[in-house]
Amino acid sequence: MPLIKKLLETTQTIAVVGLSNNQNKASYQVAEFMQNHGYTIVPVNPNEVNILGEKCYPNLEAIPFAVDMVNVFRPAKDCLEITHSAVAINAKSVWLQLGIINEESYQIAKNAGLEFVMDRCLKIEYHL
Repeated sequence: MPLIKKLLETTQTIAVVGLSNNQNKASYQVAEFMQNHGYTIVPVNPNEVNILGEKCYPNLEAIPFAVDMVNVFRPAKDCLEITHSAVAINAKSVWLQLGIINEESYQIAKNAGLEFVMDRCLKIEYHL
């Protein structure tokens, strides 16, 4: 089974790092779409309390339950730290959104046994 299809079928809980409360932002639109299609969304944004009716967490380590996927809406330069956090919380996968590329993050995730997707949009891939 192709990796993206496998992730879409096996993922239930998605931590969205950089999720904005602005409905016009891609992070909000993608997270809302995934939430409307049965996924549990966990907002990770230190500047918000709630987004999409869900409690926000300041970082991945603050989430008190298991996360399947870490979906990243942050600049590529931030991905290394986020990937290290994803490994630390035992996430199963890291997904860097369309336009976000970080090869070093890929190597860290791969070495830790996490699935990794970069430069792809979760919402677009859901439709394919």
